[in-house]
Amino acid sequence: MSEFALSAQAATRALRALFEPTPLQLNAHLSKRFDAEVWLKREDLTPVRSYKIRGAFTAMRKLRERDPSAAHFVCASAGNHAQGVAFACRHFGVKGTIFMPVTTPQQKIDKTKTFGGDAVEIVLTGDYFDDTLASAQEFCREAGAHFLAPFDDADVIEGQASVGVEILDQLGGAPDMVILPVGGGGLAAGVTGYLRATAPATEFRFVEPLGGASLTAAVKAHEPVTISQVNSFVDGAAVARIGARPFAELGWVTPEQVHLAPEDRICITMLEMLNVEGVVLEPAGAMSVDILPELAETIRGKRVVCVTSGGNFDFERLPEVRERAQRYSGLKKYFILRLPQRPGALKDFLQMLGPDDDIARFEYLKKSARNFGSVLIGIETKRAENFTELFAKLDAEGFVWRDITEDETLAEFLI
Repeated sequence: MSEFALSAQAATRALRALFEPTPLQLNAHLSKRFDAEVWLKREDLTPVRSYKIRGAFTAMRKLRERDPSAAHFVCASAGNHAQGVAFACRHFGVKGTIFMPVTTPQQKIDKTKTFGGDAVEIVLTGDYFDDTLASAQEFCREAGAHFLAPFDDADVIEGQASVGVEILDQLGGAPDMVILPVGGGGLAAGVTGYLRATAPATEFRFVEPLGGASLTAAVKAHEPVTISQVNSFVDGAAVARIGARPFAELGWVTPEQVHLAPEDRICITMLEMLNVEGVVLEPAGAMSVDILPELAETIRGKRVVCVTSGGNFDFERLPEVRERAQRYSGLKKYFILRLPQRPGALKDFLQMLGPDDDIARFEYLKKSARNFGSVLIGIETKRAENFTELFAKLDAEGFVWRDITEDETLAEFLI
């Protein structure tokens, strides 16, 4: 067995001081749907509802073993890493200073305070994460504290590898495939590092958000590169640049093994897991399940493990998730209609709607001295095909209209 595998097993044993192994559950719904044996590794059920506690605890434990006087730790995070560091600080009885952007939702700030208690101090600074990170690193140097990186650290990777150790122990044998979400790459590097050493026949697939494809870019360039724009919706995996250390361990990955999950499609998966299974997943935590339809032919008849990496979901975001899901499914559209400014024009339009069409948005202000006025309309329906019928009717009656559902600039401004 490799030295890394032995270290990962040791890290797993040490974690038992915090929590028992997270469940590995056979999911009947997904297994039936894909004619496969689909297991969920429920990292959303750790004490901080994400796997990040593993790496934070392991890095802190090993640093304190090397330097018993280490008593002050610093990190920069707006989410799961912050909560993992806070929990570990309270466990070890050390001081933690956690830097967060000023835009961090209050719910995440409160949860971090809850996990850290009196052991941690939260500093809100910077509108963007890069500014927050720079402030945290400067403070760390001045205070002589120890900085805990979220993924680009050998000890963190070792801690995340404990997920792989538990999968093999709980399954009682090697899975045919493991599907892993990717952000900074720490989880992927750790789990694959362990399983490639102990279960070499296991295949891997990696999933990252379409708007944060840092692994895809790195595999193509054969080195980490910085993405110019990142969609922050999948906040647990929206990373502009994969970590150097994780990618060094993932150099064997091919483009065919990496899949991209559209942010809006992830919302459909989140709602399905919530409504059908009662499982609350954050966007990053749903990615491994979201990609299953693309792998349907590949996984048929096989034993597959999906790592659900986190469940820190703020239910205030639920309306946005539902909205995104409907739009991706083609069940909700927004369009601008050029409506004649005459009595009865609106009635003519309304008569074109079918029995399943429901107006969810309607904004119109009559303009003086104009023959036509623009109307912003949002419509929900039960079948995507209903919009094809509606738009055909509009064309036949000579209405001028424009679908802006996929126009990111207009949709963001108007919707």
